[in-house]
Amino acid sequence: MTQIIPPETIQTFTPKGGPANGRKALPLLRKELERLGLDGFLVPHEDEYNNEYVPASADRLAWVTGFTGSAGAAIVMRDRAAIFTDGRYTLQVRDQVDGQLFAFEGFPEPGIAGWIAANARKGETIGYDARLHSPDAIARIEAAASRAGIHMRIVDENPVDRIWENRPAAPKAKIYPHPVSLAGRSVEEKLDEVSQALKEAGADAAVLSDPVSVAWILNLRGGDVACAPIGLGRAILGADGSISGYFDPEKGVSELYPVGGNKVSIESEDSFDSALAALAGKTVLVDPAITSAHVFSQLEKAGAIIKRGADPVALPRAIKNAVEVEGARQAHIRDGAAMVRFLHWLDTEGQSGHEDEISAAVKLEIFRRALPEFRDISFETISGAGPNGALPHYRVSTDSVRKLERGTLYLVDSGGQYPDGTTDITRTVPIGEADAAMRRAFTLVLKGHIALARIRFPEGTTGSQLDALARQPLWMAGMDYDHGTGHGVGSYLSVHEGPGRIAKAPNTIALKPGMIFSNEPGFYNTGKWGIRIETLQVVTPPEDLPGGERPMMGFETLTFAPIHTALVDVDLMSAEERDWLNAYHADVLEKVGPLVADEAEVHAWLKAACAPV
Repeated sequence: MTQIIPPETIQTFTPKGGPANGRKALPLLRKELERLGLDGFLVPHEDEYNNEYVPASADRLAWVTGFTGSAGAAIVMRDRAAIFTDGRYTLQVRDQVDGQLFAFEGFPEPGIAGWIAANARKGETIGYDARLHSPDAIARIEAAASRAGIHMRIVDENPVDRIWENRPAAPKAKIYPHPVSLAGRSVEEKLDEVSQALKEAGADAAVLSDPVSVAWILNLRGGDVACAPIGLGRAILGADGSISGYFDPEKGVSELYPVGGNKVSIESEDSFDSALAALAGKTVLVDPAITSAHVFSQLEKAGAIIKRGADPVALPRAIKNAVEVEGARQAHIRDGAAMVRFLHWLDTEGQSGHEDEISAAVKLEIFRRALPEFRDISFETISGAGPNGALPHYRVSTDSVRKLERGTLYLVDSGGQYPDGTTDITRTVPIGEADAAMRRAFTLVLKGHIALARIRFPEGTTGSQLDALARQPLWMAGMDYDHGTGHGVGSYLSVHEGPGRIAKAPNTIALKPGMIFSNEPGFYNTGKWGIRIETLQVVTPPEDLPGGERPMMGFETLTFAPIHTALVDVDLMSAEERDWLNAYHADVLEKVGPLVADEAEVHAWLKAACAPV
């Protein structure tokens, strides 16, 4: 059934950073700071586009420090340095970064601003690349620096770029059209909608600095970054419905649009700053959360009137149309077949004690890559056995890999990119016999998962109003988890998408039909095992309920793969919860079963896995 995949196409698990990076990079960077007359320099993880997944050519933080996590920053002074990460990376940063060279600090506290206030010396000058920082972040840092008598200076050329030996080449993958048959709406239709929103906001133009927004509104996809099918580029959208896209000419975007005759123009990325300057006197909508301080600075110099506000593409992009929703359904069923083959493997060969986190992740990717429609993984697989599963954002490497040992739990969080949809699923599986504590915790997580899957809610409801539903069974037992319950998911775009989310933190974005969210409560027994159950679900249109007085929305489940019933303590579940689980498994068997019907062992396993509890 599975095809042989060349090893170079599978995600790699060798550490990409390490302490050696800092020992090599710091002397070079400090020599460059001396040449520039700087006492220090800020090194963020972010690239010029604020991407979630940074191209290797822009991962300056990893080259300077050795840290390869998805969030962090460093400050390098002439005689000291610090690296900042949040709680997800407490262990990883200490494994990858030399503690004799860098002090380990936290985000958001003390953060760079707090560190400067406490540690920088009066009169020192610290440089930064305005293309890599948001204006709000820089404003906080500059305020703290000013109070401490520290000077902040923008550099014209990033000193890390000047000294980076053997720097990977910038990505230049060809950008290609995403057809209306998959997108569901034409570029013209999207431009009409978003430009109308600009008019209502009183703006003449908007800067689109997020490549995901640019990809969506121009119906383009690319291959410049891992896990997200986007090409790097920016755009300026006019309230008249026109749009100018700015890309590296080698990516071939200009060849995809006819010259004249429509409202789309494609320019070289080198002309983007000139285009900002041409907005003099215009009211320009810019999202400070995702747009660099450099863009704000250029607009201010040009005399544009800056209107701070959310990316006008973010909300329309999040509300999937009927074609995108149907595409998501079909992508998840196919992906479900790959997951079923993998879960069968886990319940058979994976129980041997010979497999480990890496071999399991590779096996899952091979099953996905056997699907003709598969294009890429949607994020780096979280493959955690035993104690590693208790790290919610753990990424296995050859330095940390553990065996799938009997008597433990194995947590796998993964996803795929398909032309008609993006998937994200987490399943927790027992290796050997699960004990009572594992089964109790798993069942409490499942009860929360079911509560969020079944809920009905009126129009105007936000994700933060629903979050407690998934936590309530855990809370009643004195348990909780420290991550959000649900994130938005794109349509063959980023697996993490705003502006809505389901989390404790307040969020003012109302859930709307067509939005796709994850449902992923969990529990993490530090040092022992972790549990998470994740499916994706789409918000359904409002409908009248029997005896109700107002229409209610809900969720339609998109993900179809068995939830391991050996971990379920049926005595802790209500009749309604058991009915939901049995109905879900009946749907899994009905939708995914035909795709594995010619694989006798897999199909027999699936029938058993979906048997009513």
